[in-house]
Amino acid sequence: MLHLIFQSPIELAVLERISPGDDVVFLENAVLRILEKGSLGASLSECLKQNRLYVLADDIGVRGIQLSELVTGIEVIGYEELVALTIKNPVIQSWS
Repeated sequence: MLHLIFQSPIELAVLERISPGDDVVFLENAVLRILEKGSLGASLSECLKQNRLYVLADDIGVRGIQLSELVTGIEVIGYEELVALTIKNPVIQSWS
């Protein structure tokens, strides 16, 4: 399953609904919550043990977020990779 998270702040209940092996993409203002020093840093690091987490390069760029500020392990992707993830995952859950 592919989870598209737009929601900010991100509720822990959303992260708890992610199953092992799911792909997760953070979009729009949700990218403000995936910082290493943020309140969700530890939860996201734990999630990375069983899932692949992504963020759109354009969304962090617009908000002035540096790659070094992100939780280690979150992959930065472009729109082409986002489309590939939607093809790979026939079931998509959007959290907004």
